[in-house]
Amino acid sequence: MSRIGRMPIPIPNGVQVDIQGNRVTIKGPKGELSREFHRDIMIRLENGQLIVSRPTDSRIHRALHGLTRALLANMVEGVTQGYRKALQIEGVGYRVELQGQDLVLQVGFSHPVKISPPPGITFEVERGGRIFYVDGIDKEVVGKVAAEIRAIKKPDPYKGKGIRYLDEQIRRKAGKAGKVAAG
Repeated sequence: MSRIGRMPIPIPNGVQVDIQGNRVTIKGPKGELSREFHRDIMIRLENGQLIVSRPTDSRIHRALHGLTRALLANMVEGVTQGYRKALQIEGVGYRVELQGQDLVLQVGFSHPVKISPPPGITFEVERGGRIFYVDGIDKEVVGKVAAEIRAIKKPDPYKGKGIRYLDEQIRRKAGKAGKVAAG
């Protein structure tokens, strides 16, 4: 049996779980998330814990078992604590600022790049305009928005300029070797 799939998910105080067939809605202090799961996987609430089980040991059911449990655990964590991705901007003249709810990036283009947050996502910029955060309750959406922002100006392997995750290590390449004097 799946090691991840068989672990029960504890439901903290203040979190409500509503199971309607294969649709699960979780409400917590930070918000509400709802998701539809595969019809073969059984989800039930017992003694303040979510239990996920599968009908057979077929390959597809084993895969769905662990996936469903992980998605449910992410939903519970999202509505209680939320998710945050930290990004850093590196380069001379590169900066980020907040205009209302929108993020405005100056990353070496002839124009500023304006990013509006999708529903459920908020941006936060630290003083100095070098480090900024993407916050939300849905782990999938937070990661997607952070990846889209990073893709605007990926880190350059030669100079290190661009947008990167705060904990990301960029493998630096050596530049062009100069001409060797023929002697």
